[in-house]
Amino acid sequence: MRQLFASRGRVALTVGVLLVGASAILYARDGDGAAAVASVVPVKQGDFTVVVTTAGELRARKFVQITLPPNTQQAEAYQLKIQTIVPEGTVVKAGDVVADLDRSPLATKMQEVMLALQKAEAQHTQAQLDTTLTLSQAREDLRNMQLQLEEKRIAKDQAQFEAPSVKRQAEIDLEKATRALAKATTDYKTKQEQAAAKMREVGSDLDRQRNRMTTIQTVMEGFTIKAPSDGMVIYVKEWNGRKKTAGSQVTPWEPTVATLPDLTQMESVTYLNEIDVRKVAVNQPVRISLDADPSKVLEGVISQVANVGEQRPNADAKVFEVHVNITKPDTTLRPGMTTSNAVLTQTVKNALYVPLEAVHSDSNTTFVYKRNGTSTVRQEVLTGAMNDDEVVITAGLTASDRVLLSAPTDGLKLSLVALPPSVKPVPGGDTAVGAKKVGAP
Repeated sequence: MRQLFASRGRVALTVGVLLVGASAILYARDGDGAAAVASVVPVKQGDFTVVVTTAGELRARKFVQITLPPNTQQAEAYQLKIQTIVPEGTVVKAGDVVADLDRSPLATKMQEVMLALQKAEAQHTQAQLDTTLTLSQAREDLRNMQLQLEEKRIAKDQAQFEAPSVKRQAEIDLEKATRALAKATTDYKTKQEQAAAKMREVGSDLDRQRNRMTTIQTVMEGFTIKAPSDGMVIYVKEWNGRKKTAGSQVTPWEPTVATLPDLTQMESVTYLNEIDVRKVAVNQPVRISLDADPSKVLEGVISQVANVGEQRPNADAKVFEVHVNITKPDTTLRPGMTTSNAVLTQTVKNALYVPLEAVHSDSNTTFVYKRNGTSTVRQEVLTGAMNDDEVVITAGLTASDRVLLSAPTDGLKLSLVALPPSVKPVPGGDTAVGAKKVGAP
């Protein structure tokens, strides 16, 4: 009995295998193979849209900057470090402390300026004393010359009744005294001007050192940075994309420590490559979704497209900055949120279109593998606009046609059904010519 059941089981297994094999053979005989039958898709007809999708980041269009105190460059404070700063997202009122800067570099500079100021004060005092002594001596010499002139004049008057030689000598002595007094008077005026110039020189240096000291003291007082108005503190980004926080450097050329954004006016800033940027333009509508809440969809419009590309960090190709204004204010939005922006760049009404995988090219000919009953032909087509998944067919197919997604094994041997010479490509728009070479994986 056991042998009988075993024999029947082997017979049943053999019959099952034969039936499966027969089914496979029949299935393979249908058309150009099972793989080809499974990859047949119909030509679609309807409104065709071209959408450019890109990631962006929310940012306030208007904001108040929280910056370094003024005159930091005049205080020779070129690199300052943020010592402490309130957490990002903190809501502050005008006058609240937002950050403190490290005072040690400027404290060292203050010591240097203090020494220079003491030296300038000592030089100013010394110049005053020297000027006082010099002019005092010059006035005394001038007074003595005036007395000598008076004596010579008296001697000349007394020599009126003396011998001619004595009289002449008296006249010569009087003339010498007169000339000496005139010269001394001129020299005294020159010494006064010299003293005034010297005092202006040391006084200018003294004022400069005093101004430096005042500037440093004022700047150091501003190292406790306060909010200029009410708002939410948002960190700013450095050139490398990192946010400025405790320990970051701040310079007079990039003085912003943080910002207080206007949350009622938000925009999404994104970057497009050289191919996609040609498809977008100002005033195009944009659908914006938040990565934090994909169910929330916002309406936006492109407000600005950069004319010049730039090299972004960690990117090989140049990209163009695009600003998208959010049309309706939303109090739940926060700067720094990541967005997904879908820009509707083109709509083709009542178009015929197929998947991109179905379109092939050989030299200058673009074609598809079209099912014609149980056989397959290579049909030349003309393409129009395309998006990430599909391409418009402007000539060569009808709405009732079906095409293969992948090339059959004998695709190069199939005859090509060419388009009539009167059919010309539709100018403009992105085409799928060269989308996939024959034989490409």
